[in-house]
Amino acid sequence: MKPSYTTMPLAIQAFFVSLLFFSSIASAAIVEHVFQVKNVVVKPLCKEQRIPTVNGSLPGPTINVREGDTLVVHVINNSTFSITIHWHGVFQLKSPWMDGANMITQCPIQPRNNFTYRFDITGQEGTLFWHAHVVNLRATLHGALIIRPRSGRPYPFPKPYKEAPLVFGQWWDTDIEQLNLRPAPICDAYLINGLAGDSYPCSENRMFKLKVIQGKTYLLRIINAALNTHLFFKIADHNVTVVSVDAAYTTPYGSDVMILTPGQTVDALLTADQPIGMYYMSIIPYLSASSLAPAPPRKVINSLIVYKGATSTTSPSRSLMPSQINSVSTAHRFSSNITSLVGGPYWTLVPRHVDEKMFVTMGLGLEQCPSETKCAGPSGQRITGSLSNRTFLMPGTISLQEAYFYNISGVYTDDFPDQPPIKFDYANFRVHTDSEKKMIFPERKTSVKTLKYNSTVEIVVQNTGIITTESHPMHLHGFNFYVLGYGFGNYVPARDAKKLNLVNPQMHNTVGVPPGGWVALRFIANNPGAWIFHCHMDAHLPYGIIMAFIVENGPTPETSLQPPPSNLPQCTHDPTIYESPTTNVGLSY
Repeated sequence: MKPSYTTMPLAIQAFFVSLLFFSSIASAAIVEHVFQVKNVVVKPLCKEQRIPTVNGSLPGPTINVREGDTLVVHVINNSTFSITIHWHGVFQLKSPWMDGANMITQCPIQPRNNFTYRFDITGQEGTLFWHAHVVNLRATLHGALIIRPRSGRPYPFPKPYKEAPLVFGQWWDTDIEQLNLRPAPICDAYLINGLAGDSYPCSENRMFKLKVIQGKTYLLRIINAALNTHLFFKIADHNVTVVSVDAAYTTPYGSDVMILTPGQTVDALLTADQPIGMYYMSIIPYLSASSLAPAPPRKVINSLIVYKGATSTTSPSRSLMPSQINSVSTAHRFSSNITSLVGGPYWTLVPRHVDEKMFVTMGLGLEQCPSETKCAGPSGQRITGSLSNRTFLMPGTISLQEAYFYNISGVYTDDFPDQPPIKFDYANFRVHTDSEKKMIFPERKTSVKTLKYNSTVEIVVQNTGIITTESHPMHLHGFNFYVLGYGFGNYVPARDAKKLNLVNPQMHNTVGVPPGGWVALRFIANNPGAWIFHCHMDAHLPYGIIMAFIVENGPTPETSLQPPPSNLPQCTHDPTIYESPTTNVGLSY
């Protein structure tokens, strides 16, 4: 009988470990791209529109790497906008200056300037994406980032015949600067791989088509790059098998429909097992907010699966999309049923000991309308947002991470609370006391929560109904987190803590907090630097639904924040980048 690895003598084990180490080095590569950011004219609908793009395409170029590779991207900003590029979901281990979070890890790249992002892809496989991290520019500056296993390492599922990225976007037939207005204009369309499909005027004959062969299996790499909208996705007459979310492998999960919040990705296997023909792949907005929020019509947006041998006169089969009346339950069923692939690549056991426990309320609030200004919020006030009654004020003259690294005072305070200032009926908010009235008007400041290196952090994020209940997609930079549980109503520790999944919880970098509900998260703070936790609806960034963690250095140089690169962009103060404007402000989607 062959000896197992664990029964080998230590010297032989060391030999094999070194062999694996050197083979890993040999299989790694440097993958290099040039991103030319420039304004171009496009016409997805009936009107020509000038937009910023990367290399002239919408969506931008797909980046293909393998785990262990080094990615180098030279960003040359020939647009009229100040930009950063965020590598959404990439851990940035030992490279926190490369995260691309505007005013958190860097100042923006000014027009006619450039910056090179360089970082290793370590410990993750699957589908992520890159996008601009300055408000609203993600609308047109985004693209897929696909991380395959190292050479010779198989997928933990049957190898697909082919792979296909599906990038969902949101489109406005207006200048992108107009999206800074409050309320912002309602979007005019949604796009699948840059095409609006046959549901919109002037685009009937411009639809993404995925050609398949009957009997073959395809890996769909699905990305919701929309600015502000959760999207249902469904394929007529076909089921799919989810095998990964946010570049973390899952227990295979079969479904006929899926929900993706802004910023989420899903890898799903599609087997072409239906009669030869054409079938719609469709998306539709999931609108979870109350009628207070102006929303686009729930129009179905189509692309096509075309079987080899199908005739051009074949009428496509249509998808029956979730109705508005059952959309919350459909979304919750899909989101809550995903579990992690225990024992799969990069899976680690859920830490049982928790060092930091946080209960964070999140949602919308109000701030006083500036004098001589008309505001569109309730009672004539201006809409804002908060986490635990704090509206995050973005630094204006230096990035948060630089202020931390150089110990510059006056940029932020280290006092983000572990609990909201008072307890109240979070999901069913009513004003009964002066203290509850104060919760409507959060404090506006730049405050952070400092974490010891390698500490375990648990966060219960509680959605509030202060203005309206809706699903908020919360995204954590620099880490994946375990999603231990979801629920509706108020989180009650005595009741809900015992229901948390500590065995095989799903892992995410972005999670939708149920409308009027809660989600429990846990992560290990093993990545020194400044990292934000924020709502991934771009309309909510200037509202301040953001907080920041500063993870302290570990015990070695390898576990410590290193100095920034010498060519890190420097700030020229631009108050329009994140600060709320003084024009009309209301809910905007």
